[in-house]
Amino acid sequence: MSLLKRYCLALDLKDDAALIAEYEAHHKNVWPEIIKSIKDSGIEVLDIYRTGNRLFMIIEAADDFSFEKKNAADASDPNVQEWEQLIWKFQQAMPWAKPGEKWILMDQIFQLP
Repeated sequence: MSLLKRYCLALDLKDDAALIAEYEAHHKNVWPEIIKSIKDSGIEVLDIYRTGNRLFMIIEAADDFSFEKKNAADASDPNVQEWEQLIWKFQQAMPWAKPGEKWILMDQIFQLP
């Protein structure tokens, strides 16, 4: 069994209770094509947590996982593009995000010794 690498990312939702509820409803029934694209990229665990309108995503992936490869595969997958377009209506970029950037990779600042 290979060692998994962990990545933590953050993203904000639009601060609207109805939109947040709709976003969560979509994530109770994620399209099978989206699940397949995630698993095919080498991601073995993907959890999303919410507090208020802030989301945290925790990914555990194989050692050879690459965001660049995942992004390239997503860009050429019409199902992923359709999902991302649907979901973007609920999301908003963080103030420090670069243009076009959604999920922001977080820096680990502490680990229990």
